[in-house]
Amino acid sequence: MTKLGVNIDHIATIRQARHALEPDPVAAAVIAELAGADGITIHLRGDRRHIQDDDVRRLRETVTTRLNMEMAPTPEMVRIALRFRPDQVTFVPEKPGEVTTEGGLDILKNRKAAASAIRELQKGRLEISLFIDPDLAQVDAAAELRVPMIELNTRSYAEACPRSPDLDRATVQRELNKITAASDRGAGLGLKILAGHGLTYRNVRLISDIADIVELNIGHNIVARAALVGMARAVKEMLQAMGRH
Repeated sequence: MTKLGVNIDHIATIRQARHALEPDPVAAAVIAELAGADGITIHLRGDRRHIQDDDVRRLRETVTTRLNMEMAPTPEMVRIALRFRPDQVTFVPEKPGEVTTEGGLDILKNRKAAASAIRELQKGRLEISLFIDPDLAQVDAAAELRVPMIELNTRSYAEACPRSPDLDRATVQRELNKITAASDRGAGLGLKILAGHGLTYRNVRLISDIADIVELNIGHNIVARAALVGMARAVKEMLQAMGRH
C-alpha cells in the first residue's frame, strides 16, 4: 500500500498573499490527517515565501502522523531542523526566483555540501531523504552518502501527462521507465523509495503502482482541489486515485 504525504505549502501561500492569519497550515494538516493522510510535508524555503518558522514549530507540536520538512542543505536550515526535529528531513535544491522546485538535488555536483549537512543531522539522529532526479548515477551517489531513503522527482513524468496518460503514451512510458529503473536501483541498494512533484489525480496511479515506491508526496493538486471541495474530500479523492480505496 503506497502511503500519501500531503504537502500543505500552498495553504500557506494563500495566507501569505494577504499576510493574514488564515488559512492556517496547522488546521489543514489536522484535516488532512483525519482524512487519511499518512504524513504532512512542508518546505521551509530560504525566502520564506510560504511556510514560516513558526509554522514548523506549531506543526511539530500538532502533527500526529509524520512531519517531513523539505529544505536546502544549508547551515541555516540544518540549525532549524535540529531545533524543531521533524520526523524526516528532505534535502531539495533551491534557486532564487524559481516558481517551484525545478529539479532534483544534484548529488554529483553538491556531494560535499550535502555530506556535511547529512553528518550534522545524523549526529542529531534525524532521518534524511534526498530529492533527486530519476537518474541511476544520482541514485548511486545518494546511496554512497548512506541516507536511508530518496524521493524521486516525478516532474518530467507529470509534464508528459498533465491530463490523461493516454494522450502521449510513448513519452509517458519513457518517463515512467526512468522512474521504475531508478526505484529498482535504489531498492536494490537498500534505500526506501518515495516519489513526488507535479502528480495529479489523473496521473498518480501509474506511479503509485510501481512496486518499490512506498510513499508519494503531493501538494499543489490536492490544495487546488481542496479550494473547490474542501481538504478532507480532496485527500480522500487522492487516496482513491492512488488505488487505496
